[in-house]
Amino acid sequence: MNRLVNCIAMMDEGIERLSQLIPGMPVGEARLCRLMWMVGFSLYEGFEQKLAGHQLNHSEFLTLTMLYSSPDGSSTPGELCEFASQGATNMTRIANALVKRGLITRGASTEDRRRVVIRITPVGRRFVREILPPMWPRLTTMFTGFSDTDKRNFSRLLRKFAHNLDQLDAGDPS
Repeated sequence: MNRLVNCIAMMDEGIERLSQLIPGMPVGEARLCRLMWMVGFSLYEGFEQKLAGHQLNHSEFLTLTMLYSSPDGSSTPGELCEFASQGATNMTRIANALVKRGLITRGASTEDRRRVVIRITPVGRRFVREILPPMWPRLTTMFTGFSDTDKRNFSRLLRKFAHNLDQLDAGDPS
């Protein structure tokens, strides 16, 4: 029942031992990074289990929700790749699976026939409206004990961290 809490306790002990064996280790930063990995993986696993009941994976779900939330219900494969953190080959596989289920369509743009446009179907819209609400209680429970201020601060800090990661990926260590 406390699998994640127990793993975090073991991680704390392990990092403490490492810091004694390897001087100069940035203990606080190492602990936070490992904690984010562990919590993130647990979030991902739980989410994947919920989606599996709908024969859907996380990337397919992200693709559908992005299309659902788009003002006109459409996007390009490149935009979807960026948002879902997928390569072009995997996005093709995702689109093929969603087209096969009738949740999206894929076709040429009316403005530029060389450009592919992916659009959510009415069936896809109903599907998103059906699968999202049952996920809300779990999502709400995850933040039990967090005040609105806590959630705003958490969001601000994660965004700050994301900015730092973007800087690292761009080759700018500042």
